[in-house]
Amino acid sequence: MELRGLSKAYDDAPAIQNLNLDMKDKEFVVLLGPSGCGKTTTLRCVAGLESPDAGAIYIGERLVNDLDPKERNVAMVFQSYALYPHMTAYKNIAFPLENARASEQEINERVNRVARLLQIEGLLGRKPSQLSGGQRQRVALGRAIVREPDVFLMDEPLSNLDAKLRVHMRAELKKLQKVLGVTTIYVTHDQVEAMTMADRVALLDKGVLQQYDGPRNLYSHPTNQFAAGFIGSPPINLIDCDLVDGSLLDAADFSVPVPGQFADACQRNSPSSLVLGVRPQDIRVSTTAESGCIAGEIYTTEPLGDSTILDVKIGDKLLKAIAAATFEGDAGLKVWIRFVAERTHLFNRSTGDAIA
Repeated sequence: MELRGLSKAYDDAPAIQNLNLDMKDKEFVVLLGPSGCGKTTTLRCVAGLESPDAGAIYIGERLVNDLDPKERNVAMVFQSYALYPHMTAYKNIAFPLENARASEQEINERVNRVARLLQIEGLLGRKPSQLSGGQRQRVALGRAIVREPDVFLMDEPLSNLDAKLRVHMRAELKKLQKVLGVTTIYVTHDQVEAMTMADRVALLDKGVLQQYDGPRNLYSHPTNQFAAGFIGSPPINLIDCDLVDGSLLDAADFSVPVPGQFADACQRNSPSSLVLGVRPQDIRVSTTAESGCIAGEIYTTEPLGDSTILDVKIGDKLLKAIAAATFEGDAGLKVWIRFVAERTHLFNRSTGDAIA
């Protein structure tokens, strides 16, 4: 499947701008980004519920721009599940097959096969009001699966579930997609869902594709400041600094040598105004002075059980760091920090692009 130069605007306000995405057969692709970034609009254009202003949508080798939704052979799972309240689970799942005038025997076989796959055989006689949120979600999935589509489109299907069930269903959905082997486009604003489920993530902001990559690369090698800031929890520390003599990053309250991976770029043609990115996981904190470390003090602590998040105050700056669960220290305690240089990031302050 492929999107080529897809664009869509509402009242002259662009929702998607020249979006290019290629999806491999059987791939699980997640559209990720903040509210209003164009994720759902993209999904609705693929489904045929919206018409793009420009660009082409290919499903397999077929150009589908001018095809009605029912002719595209895609199945959509909505955030609200959109089940018919007066129908049983069986009837909800069977509905698209009845519309396609399938035989009663075929409908019965396919509905029961899907019910076994989703482990809801005992729920087929119940109406949506008699089902839990997780069960309703499985019925909605069953209605999509039974059609045997070329592409699954999922618009935040887990957002109405409680936190524990959401974690469970993430794993179930990922396993199900691999079993079915159907190309899937999944929309979410939740980076944990995206990182744990996707083969590749398309990160969008204001309708523009920021990075299209595997979860590991998206985290470890962000192509710009937006990608670095959106991915990761707690968020990355972004520190304005100036390049001095091509070898030193001056952040006013402290300075550090240019990390080795950026040495050549900084010597050649790097701008002088930069942003240093350091993830909280890549800051080491000590209560004893060490050579080459930066002095600061604890501003607040947030114990999480398995670790402790620290806000470290250095001059006018607050940096987040993650320490061991056994870390002991109250506000005002003097500490020394060190950045793991090989895992730091550097960005052009004007453009936001990563320094290669």
